[in-house]
Amino acid sequence: MKKVFTIIAMACWTLITMNAQPDTSKTNLVYRLRIFSNINSTSWVHTQKAFAEAERLGADAILLHLNTYGGQVLFADSIRTKILNSKIPVHVFIDNNAASAGALISIACDSIYMRPGANMGAATVVNQSGEKMPDKYQSYMRSTIRATAEAHGKDTIITATDTIVKWVRDPQIAEAMVDERVFIPGVIDSGKVLTFTALEAIEHGFCEGTANSVDEVIGLLKLRPYEIKTFEPSFYDSIKGFVTSPVLQGILVLIIIGGLYFELQSPGIGFPLAIAVIAALLYFAPLYIDGLAANWEILIFIIGLALIAVEIFAIPGFGIAGISGIILTLTGLILSLLDNTNFDFSPVDTNAFLTALFTVFSGIFGGFIVAIWLSQKILTTTQGPFSKLALQTSQPLEQGYVSVDSGMKTLVGKTGRAYTVLRPSGRVEIDGQIYDARASEGFIDKDETVLVTAFWSGQLVVRQTDQ
Repeated sequence: MKKVFTIIAMACWTLITMNAQPDTSKTNLVYRLRIFSNINSTSWVHTQKAFAEAERLGADAILLHLNTYGGQVLFADSIRTKILNSKIPVHVFIDNNAASAGALISIACDSIYMRPGANMGAATVVNQSGEKMPDKYQSYMRSTIRATAEAHGKDTIITATDTIVKWVRDPQIAEAMVDERVFIPGVIDSGKVLTFTALEAIEHGFCEGTANSVDEVIGLLKLRPYEIKTFEPSFYDSIKGFVTSPVLQGILVLIIIGGLYFELQSPGIGFPLAIAVIAALLYFAPLYIDGLAANWEILIFIIGLALIAVEIFAIPGFGIAGISGIILTLTGLILSLLDNTNFDFSPVDTNAFLTALFTVFSGIFGGFIVAIWLSQKILTTTQGPFSKLALQTSQPLEQGYVSVDSGMKTLVGKTGRAYTVLRPSGRVEIDGQIYDARASEGFIDKDETVLVTAFWSGQLVVRQTDQ
């Protein structure tokens, strides 16, 4: 009987040990994404494509190979959200630096491994000059990094005398990486922004271990045997990242507005219009290829431009066509930046909408400022690159030059009809000829009888008669 129990016990132990052994028959697919530059629109484009490809290939893990001094908060937040929502476990290997935006991205990952001597932290929001931004920006970053740490939940430790519940990654420690006012005994003094070394990060639960290579990290993750697939961005991916930068998009809007303004100042198919068309293509093409700009959104933009042109060239004055054209043009530019499906805006968050608004309106404002500046520069410069873009010579009256046909003065006192609506400018027909005219008072409807009362600045001045 004893031998029977012994055999059964040995069989159970064999089954247990067999189940405990890792399955070495499977080769794990590890998808690596390298981020070795500042966090920007290009980093975000690469991240989206890499995560999509990892999911398509059925990767067992995604490994971020990170070395960055920070970057733009907008794109760092987008990347950390992508990581938190990923169905595939995401791990990070900090290869020397994960500062500022890099710290936020690292804390979002399921596990953090650091090279000995690496650093992580200093996530205070600063401007391009390195100066600290106002507290409203810091408040948003504090909340974001706390929420990121909280997303990893809590550990429950049961001892002989007590049950201890602690955060996997302490949100207060994460906040100390942003706010120098946070004081944590034994971790950071008040008045200093927190930055961890590798050993300090391990001690306080913000790093799972140190490693000198990607292979060591994969070994610590117990993913051997493994096959590694590294994301290799295409030329288009890099161009798209550059073109979809909010700064460049604002500049493209500026060029579109400025080009159209100058073309309207000197009608005809010319250099300003060509530049505006190229800028519009650069603005819409990557957004269209990426699926952000739909056909109908681009069509809205084109219709808006057409209505503005109709208002300027076919319907003198400024009315419904012009206002509608401006609204449609702005709508097309803004909607193209949003990840909406037709008229469903539920996937669009507030930050993305505000960014689109700021990008378009800052570009338009900048376009008008630059257009006005260039107009003054071209008109007043007598030397330099702008000197040949405007006529600098004069044609004085004393030498016989006249700006308009003085024979039009003979039309004063004659009657005719309004060839178009005058609001107050438009066209009139007198003795079978069409002339530019301006109503002296109010608007005049088409086909109403008009009387020429004056001739001023090359334009007839008319008023409506009772005939």
